[in-house]
Amino acid sequence: MTRTRTAAAQPDDLEGSADARAPAADTAWTRRPERSNQPMLRLMTWISLRLGRRAGRLVLRLIAGYFLLFAPTARRASHAYLARVLERTPRPAELFRHFLAFATTIHDRIYLLNERFDLFDIRMHGGELIRDIVADGNGVFLIGAHLGSFEVIRAVGRQQPGIRVAMVMYEDNAQKINRTLAAINPAAQQDIIPLGRLDSMLQVRERLDDGMLVGMLADRSVGPDAVERVDFLGAPASFPAGPWRIAAMLKRPVILMVGLYRGGNRYDIHFEHLADFTAVTRETRGAAQRDAIVRYAARLEHHARHAPFNWFNFFDFWQPARSRDAD
Repeated sequence: MTRTRTAAAQPDDLEGSADARAPAADTAWTRRPERSNQPMLRLMTWISLRLGRRAGRLVLRLIAGYFLLFAPTARRASHAYLARVLERTPRPAELFRHFLAFATTIHDRIYLLNERFDLFDIRMHGGELIRDIVADGNGVFLIGAHLGSFEVIRAVGRQQPGIRVAMVMYEDNAQKINRTLAAINPAAQQDIIPLGRLDSMLQVRERLDDGMLVGMLADRSVGPDAVERVDFLGAPASFPAGPWRIAAMLKRPVILMVGLYRGGNRYDIHFEHLADFTAVTRETRGAAQRDAIVRYAARLEHHARHAPFNWFNFFDFWQPARSRDAD
């Protein structure tokens, strides 16, 4: 959820993640210039909140069409991904649908951040995992991805009182999301733990010990750190090791959360057990982390195949690191 671009965000400006740093060759997407800006964001917010979601969504079709035509890198990435997940050549209308789904989830954040949950049909699957965590007062890592909307986690608190979530992200990205929240809803507050500080791990531990859910996105690499190459949609892809290393070091369980957009006003939230590092030792930590990443990739593939237009990594996710150096 870091490096966030909200309502005016575009496909080749997608959000960064609170993931581990990886070789610079894997992070060409981070060097793309940001096309969104705060005045446009405020304009979209005004249109959406004053004129309604339906009026705002009319504008989204124009935005999605524009970037389908004039964002060739994102268009190629969309085509490559859809060809993998659909197992055939995607039609132009499906490329447009992919762009529009992304724009719609970004747009819906305006309402979610303003707690207009009444506008949505949000269905939760696996909610007993969260209920048990809240009842026991235990902290847990909540791992997400650029698959659907992570923002709908806010709606969970409406059904599960007492849930508190802190997001882990890099400091530069934390500043961006704070500006974003201020532009959409100055009253919105989010507990953010910036990485890269001396006390970052201490803050993460304190939130977990306090029974909070600590959220991270684990499908993008930022900076020079380790990645794991595992199979995803039929070919090896790089996943950062950092989030899993943190969870293993702090000996915590990990739950997958995906908020899939199903069209109209419907979202399906899925919670699934991914890993439990509570009994891991130094000798078994590496293998346990690898197993967790493999399972994470497999579950992302499962959900991507069931909701194919929810994948919002608009860059070549499978491109070898050596080739990415040339970007």
